[in-house]
Amino acid sequence: MVGVRGRWWPGFVALSAIWGASFALIKVAVEAGVPPVWVAAWRCLLGAAALWAILAVRREAVPRDPAVWGHSAVAAVLLNAVPFVLFSYGETRVSSVLAGVLNAATPLFTMVFALAVVPGEPRPGPRRLAGLVLGFAGVLTVLGVWHGFGASAGGAAGAAGPSGGGAGAVAGGLACLAATCCYGAGFAYLRRHLATRPQSATALSAVQITCGGAQLAVAAPLAAGAPHWPGPAAAAALLVLGALGTGVGYILNLDLVRTAGTAVAAAVTYATPLWATAIGALLLAEPVGWNTLVGGLAVIAAVALTRPPAAGGGGGAAVRWGRRARQPVG
Repeated sequence: MVGVRGRWWPGFVALSAIWGASFALIKVAVEAGVPPVWVAAWRCLLGAAALWAILAVRREAVPRDPAVWGHSAVAAVLLNAVPFVLFSYGETRVSSVLAGVLNAATPLFTMVFALAVVPGEPRPGPRRLAGLVLGFAGVLTVLGVWHGFGASAGGAAGAAGPSGGGAGAVAGGLACLAATCCYGAGFAYLRRHLATRPQSATALSAVQITCGGAQLAVAAPLAAGAPHWPGPAAAAALLVLGALGTGVGYILNLDLVRTAGTAVAAAVTYATPLWATAIGALLLAEPVGWNTLVGGLAVIAAVALTRPPAAGGGGGAAVRWGRRARQPVG
C-alpha cells in the first residue's frame, strides 16, 4: 500500500495543478486579445497533436469504426467545442478564480444527466439528493445571486477589464456554468455510447479531441476571422493549455486511474478549484470574495456527498469505465 501511494501522489498533484492552471492560461490568452473561439480551437488542435503523437509512440491502432467517430463527434461538441468556447468567453467577463470554482460543479451536472439518459443508473438516496441541493446552493453563493450576481461575479470580473461587472459579469458567470452543464451532458453521453468500446482511452480521446478541433477549425474563422499572433506569453499559454492540459493531462488521468483507482482519480475534482483559486489570486492578482470561497467549499462538499460508494477499490468495471471514458475537465 505504501508503494502504491508513492506511485500515484505525484501524478495526482501534477494533474490537479495542470487542470487548475488551465483557467489562468485561458485568462492570459483572452486578455491578449485571442477570441474565445480561437482559444478553444487551439486548445483542441494542440491537444489532438499531442495525443496522436502519444498514439504513434505507443503504436496503438487508430479506431476505424464509423460509429466510434460519429459518437466521438457528438461527444466533442458537448465536452470540447462548446464548453471550451463558453469558458473562454466567460473569462472575458469574470476571473479565472470564479471559472475554476464553477467548474467544480461538473460532477453534479454529470449525475443529473446520467440519471436522465443512462439506463440502469442507480437512483440517488437521501445523501446524494442532499449533495445536489448543497451543490447548487454553493453555485448560487459563488455567483452572489442576492446581489444580482454582482457580489462575486462583478467583483471578480473587475480584473478582467472594462467588460467586467454588471450585465457582463452575469453573462460570464452563466457562460461558465453552462460549460459545466455541457460537461455533465457529455460525460453521460460517453458513458452510454463509448464507455464499453474496446479501443483504449488514449485512442478514443484522440478521436474525440480531433473531432472537436475539426469543428472549431471550421467555426473559428467564420466567427472571428483569421488567427493572429497574440504575442509570446499568450502563445505559450495556448501551447501549454492544449498540449499539456488537453493532451498530456488526459494521460496522467489515465495513469492515475490505473495506479490508484477511480476514487482517487475522481478526487482531482476537489483539488482543481484550489489550484485555480491560488494561481488566479497569486499570479494574476485576481480578487477572491468571501462568497467565492464559501460557495466553492460547499460545491466540493456536495461532490463528496453525491459520489456513489466505491465498488471494490480500484478494479473491475469502475476501472474499465475510468480507463475508457474519463476525460479532462477544465
